[in-house]
Amino acid sequence: MSILKSAILLFLVFMSLISFVSPADAEKEHPFQPGEKLQFVLKYGVIPAGTASLEVHDMEEIQGVKAYHFVLTARSNSFIDIFFKVRDRIDSYTDAGMNHSLYYKKDQKEGKTRRNIKVDFDWDKKESTYINFDTEPRVINLLPGTFDPLAVFYYSRLLDLHGKNEFEHPVSDGEKNLMGVLRVVGRETVNVPAGTFNTLVLEPDLKNVEGVFSKKQRAKIRLWVTDDERRLLVQMKSAAIVGSFVAELVTAEGHNFEKMSSLDGVQ
Repeated sequence: MSILKSAILLFLVFMSLISFVSPADAEKEHPFQPGEKLQFVLKYGVIPAGTASLEVHDMEEIQGVKAYHFVLTARSNSFIDIFFKVRDRIDSYTDAGMNHSLYYKKDQKEGKTRRNIKVDFDWDKKESTYINFDTEPRVINLLPGTFDPLAVFYYSRLLDLHGKNEFEHPVSDGEKNLMGVLRVVGRETVNVPAGTFNTLVLEPDLKNVEGVFSKKQRAKIRLWVTDDERRLLVQMKSAAIVGSFVAELVTAEGHNFEKMSSLDGVQ
């Protein structure tokens, strides 16, 4: 059953693998706004393992700065709960201009594992402070423009993926800094529960990633995002030591879907 639980856990890992170019290259108008919600089904092969969602909540004020609030949740289904119950939530806050992260927290409940992580990004000192429950705070230096693992996913949607084939950007979860790489490797039309979409195929570089991916020489993750200004995440697939995993978009809600073409047909 440890293989099946990986479908839930790998979805969270994906968010830390997407890394891009500097903020100066991003578009000023953001394709996401409060009220957006993407819902996914998670499967290990053909076996349903759980669900996940990506949401943009109402704007808030963090450290005196107007901020976006992004939320990722992942949970195992009732069958997987019997063997390994997963209830994870990640909250991410960035400045309204999408220049860098301000605050990051992760409430992790996976089997017997419990983590309550909080990371403050102090841009005056250019350092972050990491705490897990009541552990001793850990402080590390930050590179300019650093995003947390969830915020960098939304930042990626601001970029012109047609202009270059490879991007890099600093990401930090508060424990370490990572300069990740993302490559545009093709275009495909894909069918998922939400509809049929023309997509760009993206592939993160896994050379700095530990765990299940590092144990298989040719482990790969691929992401399919809509080939339009929305850059909606439609599908993700992995091939790693634990086997094949897929996440598929089921529904999409929010302002940007009413004024764009229907989700029911090819975009």
